[in-house]
Amino acid sequence: MVPEIRIQSCNDASVNSDGDYVLYWMIANRRVRWNFSLDRTIEWAEKLNKPLLLLEALRCDYAWASDRLHRFILEGMADNARRLQDTNVTYYPYVERKTGAGKGLLSELAKQACVIITDDFPAFFLPRMIEAAAQQVSVHMEKVDSNGLLPMRAAEKEYARAYDFRRFLQKVLPNHLTEFPTPEPIAESHLPKLSGLPKSIEKRWPRASLTWLDDPDLGALPIDHSVAPAQSQGGSKEAEDILHNFLNNKLSDYSEQRNEPEKAATSGMSAYLHFGHISVHQIFYEIMQKEDWSLNRLSPKTTGSRSGWWGVSDTTEAFLDELITWRELGYNMCYRRADYEQYQSLPDWAKQTLAEHDSDPREYIYTEDEFERGRTHDPLWNAAQMQLVREGRIHNYLRMLWGKKILEWTKSPQEALHVMIELNNKYALDGRNPNSYSGIFWVLGRYDRAWGPERPIFGKVRYMSSENTARKFQVKNYIETYQP
Repeated sequence: MVPEIRIQSCNDASVNSDGDYVLYWMIANRRVRWNFSLDRTIEWAEKLNKPLLLLEALRCDYAWASDRLHRFILEGMADNARRLQDTNVTYYPYVERKTGAGKGLLSELAKQACVIITDDFPAFFLPRMIEAAAQQVSVHMEKVDSNGLLPMRAAEKEYARAYDFRRFLQKVLPNHLTEFPTPEPIAESHLPKLSGLPKSIEKRWPRASLTWLDDPDLGALPIDHSVAPAQSQGGSKEAEDILHNFLNNKLSDYSEQRNEPEKAATSGMSAYLHFGHISVHQIFYEIMQKEDWSLNRLSPKTTGSRSGWWGVSDTTEAFLDELITWRELGYNMCYRRADYEQYQSLPDWAKQTLAEHDSDPREYIYTEDEFERGRTHDPLWNAAQMQLVREGRIHNYLRMLWGKKILEWTKSPQEALHVMIELNNKYALDGRNPNSYSGIFWVLGRYDRAWGPERPIFGKVRYMSSENTARKFQVKNYIETYQP
């Protein structure tokens, strides 16, 4: 059973028990394993003895829509198509070929639906889209939270510091560590098969074939073709392969090497988590299987310590703090504050100190275009930007430096925020995500404290420099690899 705390009604409409199917509108948890939304859909389908129709649609007019983002999502859709081929689930992958062409599809499918289930996601345009759709359909609609180990509704306030959120997690998370989504929900289900859909629907909104999903004609779509696909391949299968490679070959060195730009020590999971191609529950489960872990190894001390609470190796503790504390802290912010991406959401101390230094002279000021093309005086910064442009990611440690320098080299902190959001969301595969906004706003003081000595431009906001980074880590080969 899906925990009630993860389920929310989106409208006051009733369930239509005479409908033809239960509809799962997949918009964020784009996977068919380890997914509370799919579990909830199956619960309804089995209760009503109805077939399951799964709609996964991709519009072309979302902000920053590009070949890069589209291809990554389409590769995930191809994975889902393969996994659902020989099941009783009817998979309906729909890809808009023209702006607005998909309008009306959900409403039309809702007419024959008993109930609609969708994914609860707290960022980007998805909350507004769900709210609007729920008022347009005449059948009961629910959204299900399958984002993190902690249900978003379990935290009743916004947390301003990772330390405080970590203490909260240590007190309440054990209650949720026995409530996991089903690894293979469709294999364990007993569902009738849908005989078909009205030809009028199939004709107006034709499904994308697996052949097309495997080799899509992106050039024919009205999206940004200047942002080329990244080398990373999307989809659940690729996500699971990367996870297993990380667990078998990289995790043991994670805590020592994760900040080294020239080491590939990080998990590579961020983009797959963002697009829902893999679940944090699956990652957690497989890590803890390697550790032969059980709940009785948790420390009774809920002090907010970054290590020691899980009762596992130091390197696993370090990874879990990133995967759970820092990632879900961002979801907490986006869920609790509608202005999570606005400058005014910064803590008061940060806004005050940045305002006091707003008119400080800048030695360098660059335009958004110069930033985008990596045309600054700083070779390390340029390399980080070029990694973002080419690969859709920046090394974790250098992403912090990348943002700090943008703050230093723009006319105002407000302009710096705009540049960071624009470049990150345009190029990063994990952009537009709560965790991504956490990193951007950390640059300006969110989740941090006042630091001394007070500096020009930064005031009491934490300062970083390329020179210090180059002294701490090896970066020569990194710069050579990613120079503009």
